[in-house]
Order: sequence, then C-alpha cells, then structure tokens
Amino acid sequence: MNLIEKILARHSSQETIKPGDIIDVSIDARVARDFGGANVVKNLIENGLEVDDPAKTFFTFDCNPGGSDQKYAANQHFCRQYARENGIKVYDVNSGIGTHLAIEKGLILPGGTFVSTDSHANIMGAIGAFGQGMGDQDIAAVWASGKSWFKVPKSVKLNFTRKRPEHVSAKDMVLNLLDRFGANALLGCAVEMVGDAVDALTLDERITISSMGTEMGVIIILFTPTTAIIEELETRTGKTINLIAADPDAEYEQELEVNVSAFKLMVAQPGHPHDDVDIREVKRTKIDSAFIGSCTNGRISDLRIAADILKGKTVAPGVVLKIVPATDEIWKEALDEGLIRIFKDAGALVSNAGCAGCAAGQVGQNGPNEITLSTGNRNFSGKQGKGSVYLASPAVVAASAVAGYITTPDDMPAKAAEFMAQGIKLGEAKEKSRPDAPPVEFTGRAWLIQKDDIDTDMIFHNRYLTITDLKEMGQYTFDNLEGYKDFVKKAQPGDIIMTSKNFGAGSSRQQAVDCFKSLGIPVIIAESFGAIYERNAINAAMPILIYDEGIIEELDIQDGDTITVNLETGAIQNRRSGKSGKVHPFSQVQMDIYKRGGLLNK
Repeated sequence: MNLIEKILARHSSQETIKPGDIIDVSIDARVARDFGGANVVKNLIENGLEVDDPAKTFFTFDCNPGGSDQKYAANQHFCRQYARENGIKVYDVNSGIGTHLAIEKGLILPGGTFVSTDSHANIMGAIGAFGQGMGDQDIAAVWASGKSWFKVPKSVKLNFTRKRPEHVSAKDMVLNLLDRFGANALLGCAVEMVGDAVDALTLDERITISSMGTEMGVIIILFTPTTAIIEELETRTGKTINLIAADPDAEYEQELEVNVSAFKLMVAQPGHPHDDVDIREVKRTKIDSAFIGSCTNGRISDLRIAADILKGKTVAPGVVLKIVPATDEIWKEALDEGLIRIFKDAGALVSNAGCAGCAAGQVGQNGPNEITLSTGNRNFSGKQGKGSVYLASPAVVAASAVAGYITTPDDMPAKAAEFMAQGIKLGEAKEKSRPDAPPVEFTGRAWLIQKDDIDTDMIFHNRYLTITDLKEMGQYTFDNLEGYKDFVKKAQPGDIIMTSKNFGAGSSRQQAVDCFKSLGIPVIIAESFGAIYERNAINAAMPILIYDEGIIEELDIQDGDTITVNLETGAIQNRRSGKSGKVHPFSQVQMDIYKRGGLLNK
C-alpha cells in the first residue's frame, strides 16, 4: 500500500484498502476552532451527544485570538464553558494556530490521524500523518464517536528530480506546483512527494508546502519523515516515534516527474492561488501593505529570513507591514533571538500568534483598492479584505515592504518608493425524527453557472461565518460571486444549480452548503466538488450529484431550462429539448445519510 492507504488501514478494521473503498477511520486528535467550535457544541447538545474521549478532543482559538469581534468572543466563551464541563483542553487565544500546535505538542505523530474545522488540517502531511478539514457536523460526529467515514482517495506520486536553485524557497516550490497543476488537475487525490530535493526539506518547509494542498484541490500532500525530521519531532514532543512509509511496491494512480531545477521565484496574482507568474512579470507593482505569517509561512525560519532582510532598514513610507508568528513558542523564540526588536525597529506591527488575515479575525485585513503582498495561502477575492492580495515568499514580502513595491532581496532600491495608497446560550437536545421518505427525484429551473473553482468565499463570504441560524444564511448566497450577486433576488425554491469543476473549493465552512438549503435549492449538480464541500453536503443531506464532461452539450441544457434529475438512478432529462442522459447517482452511504435527514440524525 502507499502512504495514505497504510495510515488509514491502520486506523480502520481493514488490513488492506484501495482507492474508492469507504471505511470507518478512528481519529487520534479531534479539533474545533473558535469560528466552528460553537456550532460543533451546538450540534452535540441539540442531538443529545456526548464526547467520546476528552483526552483526544481539543479547542484551538486561532481565527480571532484577540476576541476582537463580539460574536467571536461570545463563541469562544461558549466553547470555554463547554470545555470546562467536559474536561476538554483549550489552546486559547495566547497559543497560536491549532494545526501547528498539534505538531509542536505531539497531539499528532507520523502515521496518525487528525481532523479539525480548519480546511488546512492536511498540514499534517508534513510529518507523514493524515489530516482532514471538516465541517461542523462532521466534527461533532467525530467528537461523539471517535471515528469518521472516509472514501480512500487515489494517490499520485511526484518524484522531484535534480537540484533546487538556492534562491527558490518552499513557498516558491508550491507556487510552481500550483502553476503546473492548478486547482483541480489533482482534485481529490493524495499526493506523495519523493526525491532527493524532497528529503532535503526541513520540517518548516514541509509545513509550507503541505499547507497549500487545499489550494491545489488535493486531499493531502504527504511527506515520508526522514531520520532528521523524526529526531526533531521526538525532541519537540518527548515521544518515541515509529516511522511509517509506503511499501516499495505501492501502487499509484499516476507517477510524475517534477524538475525542481526549473523552478522560479513566483508570485500568485490576486484572486486565485493558482494564477501564478514569474516574479519578473509583476516587479515594481506598488503595494500598500505587506503580511508575513499564516499557517503557510509563520514558522521561526520564515521570521529569521524576514529579519535578515529588515535588519537596519525601515518599511517604506505609506506601507504597513504586519507580522504574525504561527505559535506562541515561535513568538518567544523570535523574542529571545532579537527578531521582534528588528521588526519593531523596521516599523512593523507584530501581533500575537494566530492565523491573522485570511481568517478575517486578526491583523492582515485590507481595505478597498488596497494592494497587499502576503505570505498567506489564499488570496481569493474578498478573503483578506476588500483589496487585492498577491502571494509570495517571506523573503520577497520583506524586501518589497522596504522597497514599497514588489521586488526581490537582491534588487532592493537605495531609497524606498513613496506614494499614496489607492485609493450563546447552552441549548437542549431537540426532538428529531427521520423524515418521511424524502424525494429522490426533482424537477426545477436550471441555473447554469459555468465557472470552475467557485470557492466558498464566493458562495458564502467569511464575514458571515458567525451566523449559526440556517434561516439567516440564504440571503448571503453568492453575494461574492461576480455576475451572481443578485442570485438571491431571482432564485426560487425548487431551482437546480448546475455548475462546473471544483465547486466549493476552499474553506470548510458548513454555511456554504446550508445557505442553499435555506433558499430551498434542492439539488446542486457539478462536474466535481471540493473535497470538504462534498463531505459537508452529503452529511447535511443536501443532494449533490456529479456529471461527466459533455453532458450539458449532450442534453442541450441552457440557463433557465426545466430539468428533472433522479438521485437513485442518475437519470437526467431536459424538458425543453426532450433529451435524456445520466449523471452519477448517490452512493449507498450518501443515500443512507440523505434518508436519515443528515449525519447527526439517529
């Protein structure tokens, strides 16, 4: 078996597994963050469920570690109360990013399994462990049972050949990979990275690359730990670690070569992490702000790189530089090494450890027309504010903050550019019963939205994440999707959405599914779905179906046509043209959850 198959098999009742198998997997560490935690608790209480093993269950408050938003503060306090009553460990607002803490504290070890309401839980691939981001219902179910169902993914092996150029960072490596594979070429796959250039990567560099697996559309990017990585983890955690690796004769869906010597310094252009260009194409682009941090580049090695560039220099007039270490331990290391003094002397804002900008709950947000250069993993429209966000390495961000425009450390000006910026209450279990034979066939007006990679911020923006009432969610559907901001005014109950590849890319937020239920949209049909989105929809009993390329043309489906689709058989018909075809019907697991009215319904 390959690496992910060995990890999942060891945590299931199966000796061997293969792609496509649906198995129950025991989970070693189960985490809820501050923005999803309140909904997890609410789901447990309302369904009369208790925590399976408090010692394996954790809260991490990393999205808004200052509690600066009243709703976040209320959710955090609500979770703290529940934690006290149930003996659950809270890594509170002074701790840092939950996924990084899990590695630092040894909550997860190589070969282990980890889930969180963080869509970047697959960072665990950096240490050769399985991590998965999940929605609120999923996490509640894991907290109650200690396990979760998974569909074993196909695996792809990337063999890195030749030598990495000295000036190419781990962030540049993953941006080069995004440039090659985009957001859906490896959609739903587990990716193993091998080769001499991979073996040379440090733990911090592996974390940087694994943290952007979500942006590539993969389930996880996995590294087999080297002896040096094992020794570092044993020193950090005080635990003995047994190596787990793929079998020599392991099978893969694909084995591809990657010539790392051809990698360049890259920048992701605003809007999509996979819209990457050689940095030379965007050099001299003026910036208003710069950000160093996030789960991708908030490690101590990243801060050291930035400090080397910033030492003795100051941030350009009109530019704001914000720096956020990933964890409190890293913050203290930076303090002991004098890095914090360098940052402050350079004119940077240094925040307490946490997620920062991309979570909309700390420093890092930008305003309308503001241009930001960031080390984050996402730059979706509206994700980090109302401005535009470029993505780059810590070295490039630090050099650009000093220059006042995008540049490289070896091409910083003697004088910086100066310019004007462009302009809760604990509830009770509710009585629930299975719905009476829910319908398996629907007829409705088609919304043909032929756009790939519609992410969850376009579907349901992160500024509404604190909403927990399904009745309130519908009004915000697609209000960040260009061309469909009036969708709510025009949509009618019973309408059917038919869209393209990778629908629901990005965050683990459940609201991006529930908003359609709120509007009475009964079915979403797509060529493919983001991995977490697909789980959330299935578990919420929201019918989603997958079609093969060409079915829209085959049935001559046009926007506004009336179509009929059957969940059991996959039969689909265009009533206007009279043409019929097939989409993929429900799996047995999907149908069972649908008939129960949702994962948490008994």
